[in-house]
Amino acid sequence: MPFFKIVLLCLLPLINSTAFALGADEILPPDQAFKVSAKVIAADRIEISWDIAEGYYLYRNKMRFESKTGPIRLGDPAFPSGQTHHDENFGDVVIYRNTLIVPVALTVENGTSSLQLLVQYQGCADRGICYPPQKTTFDLDLPTPVAAADPIKQLLKGNQNLKLNLFEDELLQPDQAFGFFASVKDDHTVHVNWQIAEGYYLYREKVQLELVNADGVTLGNYDIPRGAPKQDEAFGQVEIFHNELGFDLPLNRSNQAAQTVTLQAKYQGCADRGVCYPPMSKKIDLALPVAQKLVAAAPEQLSEQDQIVQSLHKDSFSVTLLSFFGFGLLLSLTPCIFPMIPILSGIIVGHGNRITTKRAFLLSLSYVIASALTYTVFGILAALFGSNLQTAFQQPWIIGLFSGIFVALSLSMFGFYHLELPKSLQVKLHNSSEIHRDGSLLGAAIMGSLSSLIVGPCVAAPLAGALIFIGQTGDAVLGGSALFALGLGMGVPLLLLGASAGKLLPKAGNWLNSTKAVFGVIMLAVAVWMLSRILPGNVIMMLWAMLLIFPAIYLSAVDPLPENCSGWRKLWKGLGLMMLAYGLLLLIGFSLGNSNPLKPLQGLGLSTAQAAEPGLSFERVASIAALENRINQAAANHQPVMLDFYADWCISCKEMETYTFADPRVKQALKGYVLLQADVTNNSDDDKALLAKYQLIGPPAILFFGLDRQEKTAHRVIGYQEAEVFIASLQREKL
Repeated sequence: MPFFKIVLLCLLPLINSTAFALGADEILPPDQAFKVSAKVIAADRIEISWDIAEGYYLYRNKMRFESKTGPIRLGDPAFPSGQTHHDENFGDVVIYRNTLIVPVALTVENGTSSLQLLVQYQGCADRGICYPPQKTTFDLDLPTPVAAADPIKQLLKGNQNLKLNLFEDELLQPDQAFGFFASVKDDHTVHVNWQIAEGYYLYREKVQLELVNADGVTLGNYDIPRGAPKQDEAFGQVEIFHNELGFDLPLNRSNQAAQTVTLQAKYQGCADRGVCYPPMSKKIDLALPVAQKLVAAAPEQLSEQDQIVQSLHKDSFSVTLLSFFGFGLLLSLTPCIFPMIPILSGIIVGHGNRITTKRAFLLSLSYVIASALTYTVFGILAALFGSNLQTAFQQPWIIGLFSGIFVALSLSMFGFYHLELPKSLQVKLHNSSEIHRDGSLLGAAIMGSLSSLIVGPCVAAPLAGALIFIGQTGDAVLGGSALFALGLGMGVPLLLLGASAGKLLPKAGNWLNSTKAVFGVIMLAVAVWMLSRILPGNVIMMLWAMLLIFPAIYLSAVDPLPENCSGWRKLWKGLGLMMLAYGLLLLIGFSLGNSNPLKPLQGLGLSTAQAAEPGLSFERVASIAALENRINQAAANHQPVMLDFYADWCISCKEMETYTFADPRVKQALKGYVLLQADVTNNSDDDKALLAKYQLIGPPAILFFGLDRQEKTAHRVIGYQEAEVFIASLQREKL
């Protein structure tokens, strides 16, 4: 322990009140820093509470309660969960800030009517000054206990009561299982708290609070903390609390005078063994002090997806559909839709020289409608049942199978089947691949449906907003219609492609064969891009090298040009040489052990780009417990937290990683934050629990937590954001 702290600890008890007054701006006297009180809740229960000043905290392991009245024994205190704090003097300890309420059970003998209680505690100021242990004595009057019933009379009540009595030792009474407490925190705030017995839980959805007999006082908007997700047989998907639930209630006061109001709480819970209590209700009288006038608060900010949910509740049906169609148009400009363009182009090219503008448009329309319907159906199922089906379709065997289909499609475009494969196998493979590119509307629809799930899974704010709305209201008609309009908007570029294909694509001759070969290469590129989700980076680098080198050979990259060749021939040779050169660089990078195709020679020190500032470094969290523990540690160190939900198959996640998070301005804005990342690639049980806790459909999603350990929901980022927009979100309000 530093020498100056030892001196302060020794001298602090000797400093008189005058000394405290002189240093009032620096440190508060202990009775002002930690305002302690005690009151009787019932004949067998008391409550000790502290009002802790801002910038001060109490140690849990330094608290001691002692009965100075012989016939009364104290039970174990029901300490709430606090913050984990690394202390220079005591190591890792649990501390409390702001408000602390500790219920303590009593065992009273011989009808004793009063209790002398000794309370000992110790705390510190954040600036590093610690107080010596404090002791306070309270004299409490106990209510007269209710006389116990005669055991002989109990035996005479019959077999039915005897059966009930057998369970009295097994199931706690409601007030014992779910102890509800409320206290006045300040003139505009009430703190409520449930102490939940071991083996019991409380439903979040069943908690209701209201004021009665309150003249000119109403409850403001309050947030109940998120609970643990649970699939309940009676109520479906719910959130529950074990051990404790506590939060603040803001008060709106038009009557500024001191008064007593009554808070009524309604709640319901169950025992883990499967026995549920009926709905419970409890009233507590609260003495409010004279209210100080508050400066009008700024309107509450909502995150983008919450604004969309709000508009779904308010806007008309037609305005909602038009809005979501516009959202889809905007999403069509993101990478989510790009992989679908070569797929649809391949279907149209596969139709051969028989294609017309009308036919190409109908193929595109079939593809887009099927894709939009898939978004709609699976979106509704995900919202109603909490299952992310897009994530489920990212299993390695599904990705591998779909990549194989693209390889088969590309080989058929190269004309390999009828040249190199046996006749029987050629027919099977040819039919298997042609069924999705033979120009049939059904084939285009099948590819559109599969593509929306496998090729481009993408969660953006409009999609998340619609799914949250469906989950909250169960209105699958409005929510599903909005999703369908969103899918149609995303498909507009594909419809334009179909409308122009009849004019832009060649009808016959060698040009058609060249065009089919080009799209064959593009489909191989789509297959490699999909395999990058499940294969190691260096293997993917090798595949990209092959994909560049082989077509370069066909473009005469290594063959001499005829003397009188056309300008087009020279152009293709130049393109082939570029592809060959970059393919060779990728092979060199593969031999060096690199895995980034955009930086194949990384590590050789051939360019100044090697010395560029590294990207954001995230700390991975794999479960709710690990996340909450890390948030508590960050809060104890006065650091805000950013949590990034990421997956290898998420296009927008990688776009954020490559562009937004690599921006120096973003790195500067995030200095001081604890950067956490939840990788939900594998869709494990822990991954699903993390997504369910924060009501997320899937990545990308970025959440922010303040020093109070609560999520700042107005700052949520769903989907891709450019660096400028992301920085503006950070600067909107200091977390």
